[in-house]
Amino acid sequence: MAEDFSIDVQFYTLSEELRPYFTALYLFDISCRDGVRVQDCLHPEWAAMRFSENTPPIGAVGPGPLKMQWPFVVSGPTSQPINFQLVTSRIWGLGLQPAGWAKFVDGHARDFADRTVDGASDPAFAVFAPILDLVRGANAPSDEIAERINAYLMRHIDRPARHELQVMKCHDALRDPKCRTVVELGEQLGISARSLERLCGRYFGFPPKLLLRRQRFLRSLAQFMLSPDHSWSKALDDQYHDQSQFVRDFRSFMCMTPSDYAETPHPILERIMAQRMADQGAAPQTDLPTILRYSPNAEQQGG
Repeated sequence: MAEDFSIDVQFYTLSEELRPYFTALYLFDISCRDGVRVQDCLHPEWAAMRFSENTPPIGAVGPGPLKMQWPFVVSGPTSQPINFQLVTSRIWGLGLQPAGWAKFVDGHARDFADRTVDGASDPAFAVFAPILDLVRGANAPSDEIAERINAYLMRHIDRPARHELQVMKCHDALRDPKCRTVVELGEQLGISARSLERLCGRYFGFPPKLLLRRQRFLRSLAQFMLSPDHSWSKALDDQYHDQSQFVRDFRSFMCMTPSDYAETPHPILERIMAQRMADQGAAPQTDLPTILRYSPNAEQQGG
């Protein structure tokens, strides 16, 4: 098995001005033996963009059949897992925060929720389409490509964004474990229930009640994945009344039971879990090595 595939994951920190809008820029470099496909799933997350230098992933949001994706694929905000398979490929990824959606995307997040689209042909993502040319055929070191992507994004940093401060305030409130109800969320923002519903649908993709449930679930999943003993009972967020309530949420958000998830191999997700959970506001920011290298049955090494 050890010779079936190997993975390099590199994380790059964007300029400080870009960080309210994007999560970390990262690069998957996966090498597979002929005929081998590496399979994994991503937990619910904010919107994300992936740019393939060669073979795009096969994937789907939720339990549907996997389909070949596009060289520039955008996944909208999700409330279900993204199941995917990779062959030998080199893929750049960039997560989009809700404030980034407000500034850079010309469309409502709810129209893209729980689906993937071709970013090169959808006008909502036109500002990002040139990034595909930056990574395809660049024939340059990855550090240099990352600098080019950062520089390109910085050229668009002054785009006007309606409701930007309100979106950031809502995002902060959603990440606050003390914010438990839609009423409390509206009170923190100082807006009516109807205005909150519109704001969340426009920039976050889902109604506020579902967003609070999703964040509660993600905090529990992060605690389970990042703790050494991997105990579901110890991982439950304080907002859960009991374990059965958590199991219902798990089935809703991951389309499987907690036991099924724990028994399923996660060859890619396990290596980037801390960063992804920090990006989703479910875990504290942690210092990761710039490069994470992994091959099956081998120890993780710092780059």
